[in-house]
Amino acid sequence: MSAGLIVRSSDIHAAGCYTTRAIRKGRRVCEYEGPRLPKKEADKRYDDRVVTYLFGYGDGDMVIDGFCAAMFINHCCEPNCETEESDERIFLVAKRDIAAGEELLFEYNLWDSDDATQDCYCGKPTCRGTMFSAAEIERRAKLKKKRK
Repeated sequence: MSAGLIVRSSDIHAAGCYTTRAIRKGRRVCEYEGPRLPKKEADKRYDDRVVTYLFGYGDGDMVIDGFCAAMFINHCCEPNCETEESDERIFLVAKRDIAAGEELLFEYNLWDSDDATQDCYCGKPTCRGTMFSAAEIERRAKLKKKRK
């Protein structure tokens, strides 16, 4: 399913995943593949690492430890792909027609992180400045307000 994808330099973050052929809106682009493990185990395994390629699925207790082309798909506040979960599998699906040569992008919607910030560098006019989900931003704002 990941035929036609290449990894190369990205203006957003180090490396990115690009398509070598046009992709129609609604089509599955690739699957986020890798070993599956409980989130608690992954948290322990990667406790001292800055970068991980973990993707939570289901109720959030399990993650996929990314080891595929999809791990190079960068976050963007105006993405051309979105995720679709099906039978404990994660697929990236084209939100719109994507031209050959375009970098593939999706919203990470990060949550449940101890990190103070998760800055976004997409550079889009609607950039939120963070890779955190709207719910995580709201949760953090409430916590901050409580602490005052």
